[in-house]
Amino acid sequence: MIDYLPLKRITALHGEEIQQAVSHVVESGWYLHGEATQRFEQHFAHYVGVRHCIGVANGLDALQLILRAYIYKGILHEGDEVIVPANTFIATILAITENRLTPVLVEPDIHTLQIDDSLIEQAITPHTRAIMLVHLYGQCAFSERIKDICERHHLLLIEDCAQAHGCTYTPLTPSGSQAAVGSLGNAAAFSFYPGKNLGGLGDGGAVCTDDEELATIIRSLANYGSSRKYVFPYLGRNSRLDELQAAVLDVKLNYLDSDNKRRKDIAAYYRANIRHDDITVPGGQADHVYHIFPVLCRHRDKLQQHLQKEGIATLIHYPIPPHRQQCYAEWNSLSLPVTERISREELSLPCHPAMSDAEAESVVRAVNQF
Repeated sequence: MIDYLPLKRITALHGEEIQQAVSHVVESGWYLHGEATQRFEQHFAHYVGVRHCIGVANGLDALQLILRAYIYKGILHEGDEVIVPANTFIATILAITENRLTPVLVEPDIHTLQIDDSLIEQAITPHTRAIMLVHLYGQCAFSERIKDICERHHLLLIEDCAQAHGCTYTPLTPSGSQAAVGSLGNAAAFSFYPGKNLGGLGDGGAVCTDDEELATIIRSLANYGSSRKYVFPYLGRNSRLDELQAAVLDVKLNYLDSDNKRRKDIAAYYRANIRHDDITVPGGQADHVYHIFPVLCRHRDKLQQHLQKEGIATLIHYPIPPHRQQCYAEWNSLSLPVTERISREELSLPCHPAMSDAEAESVVRAVNQF
């Protein structure tokens, strides 16, 4: 059986160092707000290329806290509109509505499955204040057009990097320099859920930004709203990255680029060898770290059943789009045909750093035999 994401095997790639890091934390007797978290925050900020990293409890909190901090700064106000891709995991949109802001859903490009930047400007109204960009599946969704739109319309650019640790953007102009996702906008949210490219052994998340004031507010908001002990200028929450997770993440950060390289190698093999008239492999020229390797198939469910019979596990990301969920009943009548097509046709193939060449070959052979 080829598992979709065998976390035990993936953890074992760096198992000895992880065990040592965990033991060190346990023996230290300090489990929150300690040296391990500070060290990881410093290392991850340097890796992303920003001045500040604030560890929080999970990726959804990271997104929510960014928006909440901008509300406290007086830049966002209740009812303001935030443009967001219609094709995304629901957490992106939950963060917006949780802060009583208004999501404006924009369709993806069917060729890349990322937000269609040619549709963004027509979605802007006098109430638009931000774009929440999602680097979905691990592919960089940023573009010069999006940067230009934000500058001309004075919009915040907030990155949801939950699926794109280590992904980069290379400008089209020769003078431009490569930059990591998480450093391309005003602030960025990361998730360290175990299945992520940089995943812990439990929940975790982080906010990255160059804005010192924003970072200070977010750090307070994540600590009950406290600026110093027993002083609470904000209505905050308890959202902390614990020492154990930080220590594990700090070990795995050393191997993120090499682990992503393995994902890219498997993806390149898939792209070169999957040949089936009913199966489309989306892509594009942007960098992609393949948190998810998606294919589109008109007979998706039958393809999934076929692969299951061949001993290959797959997943669907995501079978019900956000605008069709019961929790957003007011959107249920919206027509978003590209997003809806993706929800009907998308199937995710196994793609992870512990995968062997033989396993990748078996996946391709089974797909082509469908």
